[in-house]
Amino acid sequence: MKLKRAYSTRDLTRMTDPESISLGPELDEAIGPAEPVGGTWFIYGPSKNGKTSMAMILAKALAKHYRVVYDSVEEGVRKTVRMAVERHGMSEVGRNFFMLDRELYDELFFRLKHMKRFGVVFIDSVQFMGIQINQYRQLKMTFPDKLFVFISHVRNNRGTTPEGRTALRIMQDSDVIFSVQGFKAFVTSRFGGTGKFTISEKMAEEFYVK
Repeated sequence: MKLKRAYSTRDLTRMTDPESISLGPELDEAIGPAEPVGGTWFIYGPSKNGKTSMAMILAKALAKHYRVVYDSVEEGVRKTVRMAVERHGMSEVGRNFFMLDRELYDELFFRLKHMKRFGVVFIDSVQFMGIQINQYRQLKMTFPDKLFVFISHVRNNRGTTPEGRTALRIMQDSDVIFSVQGFKAFVTSRFGGTGKFTISEKMAEEFYVK
């Protein structure tokens, strides 16, 4: 067995980080200076509260820097998904955004292994993918330079706890977490930031007036 290198404190202090990327003023303020590659981000919340919109906004911002692939496991490429793509102007990023039609884990892994052009991978959703924690580890270990963004449901479609043990463990491992409620995202980030992002002013206002 070939062991990986062990780093001394001197090695660690000599390391330099690549420059952070900008995702736009509002996201930058909410997230902080994000690393350009690698890691895990996590979006979760009740149905019809803005998870898909949050994912599209994030995908569009990231697609200005990388090629993004969005695995629509739950809804495929049905009309509601196509409407979301159009509503958020995803055509503006051209061929830096691609959508997959319900690819499960083995198909997605094969694609990423043989098509190395994608820097960011969205998986919507954890529950419909049926991903296990060992498969999640395999993704991270095999593709350390890709950013994985997982979308998750919550228990009983209420509250603040992701549905299922795997989703919870992925969230705990994530660098950035978006808790979506009423078209607002409450952000927990290892990069700092203010922790708040409004997905849609109009929809948020209508939601909280109810």
